[in-house]
Amino acid sequence: MTQLQTFALLTYHLLEVRGERGTIVRSSNTTRMVDRLGEIYDCPVIETPVGFKHLSAKMTENDALIAGEESSGFGFRGHVPERDGVLSGLYMLDCLTQTKQSPSELIAAVQELVGTHEYARVDITLRHEERDEVRQRVADADPSEIAGLKVLSRDEFDGFRFNLEDGWWLLLRFSGTEPLLRIYAEMPSVEQVREAMEAGQTLAGVSL
Repeated sequence: MTQLQTFALLTYHLLEVRGERGTIVRSSNTTRMVDRLGEIYDCPVIETPVGFKHLSAKMTENDALIAGEESSGFGFRGHVPERDGVLSGLYMLDCLTQTKQSPSELIAAVQELVGTHEYARVDITLRHEERDEVRQRVADADPSEIAGLKVLSRDEFDGFRFNLEDGWWLLLRFSGTEPLLRIYAEMPSVEQVREAMEAGQTLAGVSL
């Protein structure tokens, strides 16, 4: 299970198994599976920049049901508005106990609802002297398609994100604390994720 699948499964557990409702908060670099769950269960979804301090603020403002970020941090209503791995584990055990299903069976159930979502991330170390040049190449990039999917728009909400048809996405984000370019993608197939990762490196003019 990836951290994105874990977030989707915890959200599914609160909505479907426990019957709770409320706002879902997610970082810009995590799964759109929770957006689809929000649509299905009529729950609003709020997007924030990367960093749990941003999610925490939105949790408090909206009495959010759950919040999650790509780096495996999850927070829950009725507890402190912060990441809590122990509580996440307890909710996962609660899900397994109540449904009497394995994690793989539960992920299959979630994907039956929202469709198959595949994900990957690569971190590329940059030399200090090349960082500005790489950033400029990414800023100037204007592809018409990525991994066979049409590029509908591009934003700089938190990094450089290419929004593709059917809700898929590729994000190139420069770390604020390390000399890294992080490339993320969520696609409908493993093959397209691989293509998107290669496209991201090409746009930036870098390689692993």
